[in-house]
Amino acid sequence: MRRREFITLLGGAAAWLSPARAQEPRRVIGFLSSTSSDAIPELLPAFVQGLKDTGFIEGNNINIEWRWAEGQYNRLPSLAGELVSRGVAVIVAWGTPATHAAQNATRTVPIVAITNDPVRAVSL
Repeated sequence: MRRREFITLLGGAAAWLSPARAQEPRRVIGFLSSTSSDAIPELLPAFVQGLKDTGFIEGNNINIEWRWAEGQYNRLPSLAGELVSRGVAVIVAWGTPATHAAQNATRTVPIVAITNDPVRAVSL
């Protein structure tokens, strides 16, 4: 390997590993629930820890947008619309009503349905 090729290779590697490259934009995860956060207190830390275990760290490389309908199902469509307009990468829908609201709000954003019967929840 010639000196010029080595310097080019070294410079390319340094640029690839630079802090600027590490500053990729954070992805946003939308979380939609028909309940309140108080109704599922054990889920939230487990959800955040599960993401962390797979390399997605809130405040570091992801942000989570939490939306709670607090038992008012009529709020779900507008909350789902907020998440879609926010440009979330995925919507995590807690329960069948939230899943339906997410499905009605978008056909392009992936939806993860957390429900007792996911097959029934995703069929409209």
